[in-house]
Amino acid sequence: MLRAALPLLWLPLAGAGATEEPTQEPGSPGEPPPGLALFRWQWHEVEAPYLVALWILVASLAKIVFHLSRKVTSLVPESCLLILLGLVLGGIVLAVAKKAEYQLEPGTFFLFLLPPIVLDSGYFMPSRLFFDNLGAILTYAVVGTLWNAFTTGAALWGLQQAGLVAPRVQAGLLDFLLFGSLISAVDPVAVLAVFEEVHVNETLFIIVFGESLLNDAVTVVLYKVCNSFVEMGSANVQATDYLKGVASLFVVSLGGAAVGLVFAFLLALTTRFTKRVRIIEPLLVFLLAYAAYLTAEMASLSAILAVTMCGLGCKKYVEANISHKSRTAVKYTMKTLASCAETIIFMLLGISAVDSSKWAWDSGLVLGTLFFILFFRALGVVLQTWVLNQFRLVPLDKIDQVVMSYGGLRGAVAFALVILLDRTKIPAKDYFVATTIVVVFFTVIVQGLTIKPLVKWLKVKRSEHHKPTLNQELHEHTFDHILAAVEDVVGHHGYHYWRDRWEQFDKKYLSQLLMRRSAYRIRDQIWDVYYRLNIRDAISFVDQGGHVLSSTGLTLPSMPSRNSVAETSVTNLLRESGSGACLDLQVIDTVRSGRDREDAVMHHLLCGGLYKPRYRLL
Repeated sequence: MLRAALPLLWLPLAGAGATEEPTQEPGSPGEPPPGLALFRWQWHEVEAPYLVALWILVASLAKIVFHLSRKVTSLVPESCLLILLGLVLGGIVLAVAKKAEYQLEPGTFFLFLLPPIVLDSGYFMPSRLFFDNLGAILTYAVVGTLWNAFTTGAALWGLQQAGLVAPRVQAGLLDFLLFGSLISAVDPVAVLAVFEEVHVNETLFIIVFGESLLNDAVTVVLYKVCNSFVEMGSANVQATDYLKGVASLFVVSLGGAAVGLVFAFLLALTTRFTKRVRIIEPLLVFLLAYAAYLTAEMASLSAILAVTMCGLGCKKYVEANISHKSRTAVKYTMKTLASCAETIIFMLLGISAVDSSKWAWDSGLVLGTLFFILFFRALGVVLQTWVLNQFRLVPLDKIDQVVMSYGGLRGAVAFALVILLDRTKIPAKDYFVATTIVVVFFTVIVQGLTIKPLVKWLKVKRSEHHKPTLNQELHEHTFDHILAAVEDVVGHHGYHYWRDRWEQFDKKYLSQLLMRRSAYRIRDQIWDVYYRLNIRDAISFVDQGGHVLSSTGLTLPSMPSRNSVAETSVTNLLRESGSGACLDLQVIDTVRSGRDREDAVMHHLLCGGLYKPRYRLL
């Protein structure tokens, strides 16, 4: 029962396949009753949870050891080191147990390891940057994936017809198209692991990573359709089956997104009423997000798209409703789970490669696959970017296209899908599995090792790790309203027009429905920034050895309102407590009236935020 309740890592258990010998009941005729045992070894009672805890411990220790040397981690991506560690551990297990164990199983990967990574990515994804580039992301995710799948599969079939693939690889056109559908999708886990260490600019990162998340729907549909066609046989496929395959693309993608948005609405609405039970707020976030993933998986929809849209859609309202402690708990728990899952995935990928039964080698198939996925990826990026640049305000240059072409990494998603193939229906499964392992290792290790020097050599713009200043935020909102007004005046209902309409709809209906009244009333952005600046200055002052207030002397409001910000700000409380430091951005104590004090605070706030204007192209 315990083994069935804890299948987190789906680990083969030692002796699981052995038949248990029947044991005699104590007290049976002819047997004396057993005496009192002082010590009893009960490994089988704790085997499954113990192995789960052991793998998490090994993964955590591996990350600690890797980061002891800054020089090593600066040259070699962590994902490469984890795969190499998995190869070593797999070799040790194979030498000791004489058989390959602890494989990465598809059920474990899709149900337990992948959801926390995708949830972390969707919840903390910069929504403004994502929606600003949504057109490019959808183009690369849908058109690009279809292009890569069909061209790679057809090219491999042509390679076989030319006699460059061994005759023992028994596969037809549908088999190669099926293999092309699973090997062509960009993997979100691999992209996230490598690109976060490269630190490319935000636009380039969001396009590649957004593509890896949204192409899941296309990959799922192509995989299921091609697999069904293979099982049916090419002679039995009708024209209506092709139409159903096209329709399923919209059903899987739009259905997955709809499931995610429904659970995002439920999560935001639920957290509105948790003011008196703050302790369950982090639990609700994880529970409902995971329920969205399982619901989409149960309905054969895109589970990755569902949990991405759930995290992306609920964050604004959830962050406004839950407490600061709950936000901190959600953030660090989510990051911890995602990091552990990512570490275990790459380790198990390395261990799975040691299994000699998966290595059915054919040089023509392996080399042809490597060449075609790189060539058609680059060609597809160039053609699609040329079309997109006709409509983009800031076009993607050739250097960006090189990084996007080289950054199409494959990972555990392709490996899990190829393992699910039925060997009785697809005789070439072993060759496809071996080729997939080589492709995953090549993209993660070789491309992962060389992409950072490539980015430096090409002088790709890097990401800037700083929050936007108040000046930038004010100018950004001003330009948004100006562009929306211009589109409205000329009668062109473009992107800025619809974004402005959505913000009005959100402010008028959704925010009032999904946020508590106290959180909604005080969402004035300037005063929100002012409050956060006061909190930051107060914390900095205390950290530098300033006068520390007692808990009774310092009472922070949840958020200040415009009428009370001058009287209840943290810096005023510090000043009234006897502190000699004035943290109100150079406001002087000679200001007497409340209105004058408020005007002076706002004046110095804007002077401090606007003294260094920066040009930002939107």
